[in-house]
Parts: sequence; C-alpha cells; structure tokens
Amino acid sequence: MGNIDITQNFLFWEYRKVEYMANLGIPQNTIDVLQKYNFNFQKKFGQNFLIDTTVLERIMDAAEITGDDCVLEIGPGIGTMTQYLCERARHVVAVEIDKNLLHILEDTLKDYDNKTIINGDILKVDVNQIAKDYNDGKPLKVVANLPYYITTPIIMGLFENNIPLKSITIMVQKEVAERMQVGPGTKDYGALSLAVQYYAMPKIVANVPPNCFIPRPNVGSAVIRLDRYEVPPVQVENEKKMFDLIRASFNQRRKTLVNGLGNAQNLSYSKEHITEVLEQMGLSPLVRGETLTLEQFAQLSNLL
Repeated sequence: MGNIDITQNFLFWEYRKVEYMANLGIPQNTIDVLQKYNFNFQKKFGQNFLIDTTVLERIMDAAEITGDDCVLEIGPGIGTMTQYLCERARHVVAVEIDKNLLHILEDTLKDYDNKTIINGDILKVDVNQIAKDYNDGKPLKVVANLPYYITTPIIMGLFENNIPLKSITIMVQKEVAERMQVGPGTKDYGALSLAVQYYAMPKIVANVPPNCFIPRPNVGSAVIRLDRYEVPPVQVENEKKMFDLIRASFNQRRKTLVNGLGNAQNLSYSKEHITEVLEQMGLSPLVRGETLTLEQFAQLSNLL
C-alpha cells in the first residue's frame, strides 16, 4: 500500500507540474523553458521576459481583449503574454525578430490554434497586410512588452504609416511612458509627448518594478495604453511640417523658439518671419518651444 500511495502522490505532483507549466507567467516555468532549450538572452534585441501573473492580468484588462479582436503582439519572446492573449482574442499575430525563439514558441504555444507567428523585424513587416489577412482590414489591437532601445521608432512607425489601429497597450521604460502623457512646461515634455498626443489618448495603467522580469532591467517599467483618435485633436494643413517644427523646437530646448527654428537646417524660415507669426499668436519672441501646446504648434505650422 505504501508503494501505491507514493506512486499516486508522485503522479499527482507530475500532473500539477504539467498544469503549471502551461503558465509561463510563473517564474519557475519560464526558467524551466529557458533551461530546456539552453536559451541565451540576446542583448541586441533588448530581451526581458515578464514573469508576473498579476502584471499580465493587468495588461489584459487594460487592453480590453475580447473574442472579436485580432491582436498584434510585438516581440512575444517565449510566448508568455501570447498565451494570455490567445485565451482571450479571436486571433493573435506575433512578430518575433529572434529566430532562436521560433522553435520555443512552437512548443509553448502548441495548444493554441488561433495564433500566427511571423519571424521578422516589426519596423519592416507590412502591418497593413497583416490587418488585411487576419482582420479583414479592420483596426488591430497592439499589445507588447517592447524592447526599450527601440520603443519610439516602433510606436511612431505604427502611427505614421496609417495602420488601422484601435489601441496600443505596451510595456515600456517608466520614464518613456511618463514622457508620452505629460503636458507643456514639464521637464519630460518633448517631441514624443506631442507626437503621441496628436495620434492617441495616452494613459498609464500600471507601474512595474524590475523584479517582474528575467533578466532584471536596470530601470522601472510602466504599462501605457494609447487609444487611437479617429480624427486628430488639432487641425493642421501639413503634418510633416508641424513635426519638423516640433523636432527643431526641442533639439535645442533651452533656446528661444525664434532661435531654435531660425537655426534649424531643415527649415527655411527667417527669424523675422517667425517673430511676426508668434506675435500674431499673441506670444513673446522669447518664448521656448517647451511651453507651447499641441494646438499652438498646429497654429504655428499653419501660419508659417
């Protein structure tokens, strides 16, 4: 009887182990997968895998994923968040740049038939085509734990390329998330703040400490949701011109707007003309770009 009891107990815990292995948000399960495949983190890809089930649930809640949604995940890693997405979404398209992760994803996601894994660089992948192929061209929801070194190019690429998007819910470096939602007159306010707020309504939904990742990053993180505007909140005649003005204004943020724009190599406005336009707007020629709202930058662009 003793031997039978021991065997039954062993089989029970083996069953429990298999059950828990399904959830990669549990740290030991992630470690088991990494050891099984002898995976080495690639610093060039900025790989930090999330190992906190509470944070994963917060991301799902913030993204409001439903059974009608097609989700684009950028950088699935070993499939930790992909599992959560597949449980909720109609279909998940995950774009992974690291070829060494593809066979791991095949294993960790083998129980889901509502996913497509694409090996590629998200900055080069045709996301419009993904929307056509997997969502009949309708807006996608983007969910991602983004590599910190390439966060801004990814976000701006999604916005500027006229990709059909409903929302973007992403994990980014905490200070970058804060920069996206601040207003004029603050030290974090800049070109990224204005660009994001032109395209979307930003809202930080959770702060995430370094110990929620493996390996641990050196900085804190935050989850931010960006709800895409159907129509931008300001009317501007030439978007590119406005963003050229914004970038020039913050390239030398301690200079006056007149000097910053007048000295910009890619702009051809005289300081006299800039001064005249600022006066039309009721602004001092000594004003700095960091004090202007998005509406004022749109007005400045239109008048120039």
